[in-house]
Amino acid sequence: MHIVLVEPEIPGNTGNIARLCAATDTELHLVKPLGFSIEDKYLKRAGLDYWNLVKVHSHENFAEVIELYKGHNFYFNTTKADQHYSQIQFKADDFLVFGKETAGLPESLLTEHKENCIRIPMVSDARSLNLSNSAAIVIYEALRQQQFIGLK
Repeated sequence: MHIVLVEPEIPGNTGNIARLCAATDTELHLVKPLGFSIEDKYLKRAGLDYWNLVKVHSHENFAEVIELYKGHNFYFNTTKADQHYSQIQFKADDFLVFGKETAGLPESLLTEHKENCIRIPMVSDARSLNLSNSAAIVIYEALRQQQFIGLK
């Protein structure tokens, strides 16, 4: 599995997601511009000593990710989607795409990939969930569907 963070802004969230990726053998893709330095102490602290267990890819833009991984399924996580993440049949090489904390994914990206937009159900008065919590919810559903192969 792959988690893609498009222009993440908060180092602690990215560090938490890196730790999640380490624990689940999920590759992490960071799409620039990042709202922090990769050397940021908060990023490293949140990832604890798991960084050596994470395969991290850095990309100049999202178009680069699409080009490099043609033929893969991409699922765009947004509060604006109609279908729930639990309605998807995930495969082992799928990409879960998340946007920046303050704005989510660009509207143009959501429009272009409308059929692959997914959401986490929540009450209508809630604006959104924390980015690292959202990534954890969706990746564990995808891994559950695959019987947690490779995890103990």
